[in-house]
Amino acid sequence: MSASTLEHFVTAYGFWAILIGTFFEGEMILVMGGFAAYQGYLGFLPVVLAAFLGSYSGDQLFFFLGRRHSGRILKLLPSWGRRMAVINRWLERIGTPVILLFRFTYGFRTITPFVLGMSSVRSRTFIILNGLGAMAWAFAITAGGYFFGFTLEKALGNIRHYERLVFGVILAAGLAAWAFHFFRSRKAGEGKSGT
Repeated sequence: MSASTLEHFVTAYGFWAILIGTFFEGEMILVMGGFAAYQGYLGFLPVVLAAFLGSYSGDQLFFFLGRRHSGRILKLLPSWGRRMAVINRWLERIGTPVILLFRFTYGFRTITPFVLGMSSVRSRTFIILNGLGAMAWAFAITAGGYFFGFTLEKALGNIRHYERLVFGVILAAGLAAWAFHFFRSRKAGEGKSGT
């Protein structure tokens, strides 16, 4: 993929990728979005807005599913039990500020709003605090990707020659983190079922 093809691809599909990616977990895609903003392919604030919309709408959906359809979903996803126990302990210790903080803990972005939907947290409280948390998260992770690009340029000079490699490294790191989390969760689930 040439530099011009990469630029066209990122500018044409970058916001949609961020919107869809952040609907679920999205850290990796958002770091890439911040880096693309530093490279001038995407605007910084539009990246933050796309990430906010994806994150906020995804969390609202999972909150609603927890409130209305938790029984059916838990039958399909019994492996969520261990993480649900962790989230309930968070709620006992710090209460509703969990809504502001959960998305900064990898692997808990999808399940936490679901558990909060099952809890006594009011819908209005979740709507407001989820919006604040989603905006803080979107800005912080985008800024992290942007600063990553700035730091690389300070160290290497013109990074246009390396940007495909940089996008690939970010993608590989995100996939490695996902795989590590997935297999660790699966192993913990198997250990629990075997006891």
